[in-house]
Amino acid sequence: MSKLKILMLNHEYPPIGGGGGYAGRNILRQFAGRSDIELDVIVSRPQPPTVTERLADNITLYRVGVQKKAMQFWTRAEMMQWMARAYRIHKELLRRNHYDLAHAFFGFPAAALTWRTTSELPYIISLRGSDVPGINVRFSLDYKLLAPVFRRIWRNASALYACSEGLRQRAQRFMPEAEIHVIPNGVELDRFRPVGNRQKIEDLKLLTVGRLSVSKRIELLVSAVEMIRKQFPSATLKIAGGGGLENRLRQFIKDKGMEDCVAVLGIVPAEEMPELYRGSDIFISASEQEGMSNAMLEAMASGVPIITTRCEGVQELIADNGIVVEEADAKSIADAVINLAKDEGAYNAMCVAARKQAENFSWQKVAEEYLKHYRNIKNIHSSVTAGADK
Repeated sequence: MSKLKILMLNHEYPPIGGGGGYAGRNILRQFAGRSDIELDVIVSRPQPPTVTERLADNITLYRVGVQKKAMQFWTRAEMMQWMARAYRIHKELLRRNHYDLAHAFFGFPAAALTWRTTSELPYIISLRGSDVPGINVRFSLDYKLLAPVFRRIWRNASALYACSEGLRQRAQRFMPEAEIHVIPNGVELDRFRPVGNRQKIEDLKLLTVGRLSVSKRIELLVSAVEMIRKQFPSATLKIAGGGGLENRLRQFIKDKGMEDCVAVLGIVPAEEMPELYRGSDIFISASEQEGMSNAMLEAMASGVPIITTRCEGVQELIADNGIVVEEADAKSIADAVINLAKDEGAYNAMCVAARKQAENFSWQKVAEEYLKHYRNIKNIHSSVTAGADK
């Protein structure tokens, strides 16, 4: 079997970004050291200059230096800066090397670069969430202005992938004629593990994790905690993540007089996240738009039940390991938390089910699925090229 040579592009890479960067890095880790694939990967770093790193013998990272102001928030100027610098590297790599395929994480900006070189190299796109037009208020103008460009980029791709069925449906509402495959996210099952047999809840410890953006509706969770404390006076909420709304959220918590029970932790170092999950009783979310939540997967792998409002990715993740709240309001969230916390049997069963459900999702499975598609697309492209040469 011949070795695959892949060019991958992703404007997010830890510590920059959220789920898309995290997913890209974990897929690369699964490919590391393999003899059947070699990858050059254009990603980002929080400050200039651009540097080259070896992730493994078969993986080279080209980390484009951008002067980032916030790790989990991209300004338009920062994104344009990354595109300009990444494009120069992209063109130089195409000049020096022969690749079988380009793999762009996010339909924009990474896929915009691969689209510009379609005649030189076929490409695929992993759609992640915010790159698919939807209800994200922050990007509403961008969606309108860039919609024709997005459609051209998608139309020229050899394949499109969404990380959840819900995201696939959103993408097809935007472009009904598109064929979109689903390859879900994974979770590091060896890093995120249950604490053991959980005891009866007394001091109710709630957790939410994610980029602090309008679509996460964190204020709903804070208001829910205010109601929950009438039944569980010592209940607390920890909010892990950074973003453009952090200062507004802190002010909201201060205005409610809840600084003693709601803590905004900011960006928590990756090595501290497993313990943060294990120290929590219930993971809560009010997100209105997701691809597939890496944070929910990590909580599940840690044996923590999920209570969430309905959004994309939920139908794959939540079965008997959590509760999906149909009404996105603070009272409905609070009622769900209170009822679960009071039912020791249901709570303990959900803790066990959470880990079991998480075991259906591994980065190894994700990487193998992508590898299968890489080979199929290479074979199709080789056949078409051979036919054109006759």
